[in-house]
Amino acid sequence: MTATEFLIGGERRVRRLGFGAMHLSTEPGPARDSSLAVARRAVELGVTLVDTAHLYGGGANEQLLAEALHPYPDELLVTTKVGVARTGPDGEWRLDGRPAVLRDQVEQALRWLRVERIELLQLHRIDPETPLADQLGTLRELRDEGKVGRIGLSEVTADELDRARRIVDVASVQNRYNLLDREHEPVLAACEAAGIAFLPWRPVAWGESGQRSEVAAVAAEAGATPSQIALAWLLGHSPVVLPIPGTARIAHLEENLAAEGVELSPAQRERLDGLCESPGDGTAP
Repeated sequence: MTATEFLIGGERRVRRLGFGAMHLSTEPGPARDSSLAVARRAVELGVTLVDTAHLYGGGANEQLLAEALHPYPDELLVTTKVGVARTGPDGEWRLDGRPAVLRDQVEQALRWLRVERIELLQLHRIDPETPLADQLGTLRELRDEGKVGRIGLSEVTADELDRARRIVDVASVQNRYNLLDREHEPVLAACEAAGIAFLPWRPVAWGESGQRSEVAAVAAEAGATPSQIALAWLLGHSPVVLPIPGTARIAHLEENLAAEGVELSPAQRERLDGLCESPGDGTAP
């Protein structure tokens, strides 16, 4: 049976199958009410890792989660991301890892989430126009000040992860990764070797018709849905993988979380492994 828990940073226990809040609506009305219900249902069903970001509505997603879940259960970890800001020439979103911007977004997140410390803060993207040491040095300072518990990265290469670990302890990496998209297999391997949590975003995605048909065939054999097969494959692929599937529907949420109970036979796993014959070399995000 696949282990269902993981210690982030070697100390913070979470359920491996988490929840990504990006799809939750923050606009007033029925959709927002439904989003609040989905977030609450996730926690009711035992989710202990919820992922959000400043980018998701400029803090509106963080405010929504606080409204739905605060005061947070002791076991719940809400992670957020900083480093993308409306600082482009016309106020558009752009990568921005300048220390002042990162500090401001962390202060906002503390207010929006109604917490004194962000237990896991991830750099949404590395800003190529700001020295990496300045970006990670700022997050390290915030950690030393007690405003951040652990530091993570998002959408990095294996080389960038290695360089980052020379500057600061890295507790997590959040890269795009799924059954049919394994470009970042080398990054996952590096995380596994170091005991770093790997949070695949877009953990469920569909490729060519032949691939979809094979996944559907395995799902039929296992008495599961294709989405559950994709998540079950991730959970069994590496013990450091913490999928964070997102949805705005309770039925879909419940379907995703039930993937923990799906058992894949060695033969089924071999068939699924073969759907992606050429994982990337991890040299480009």
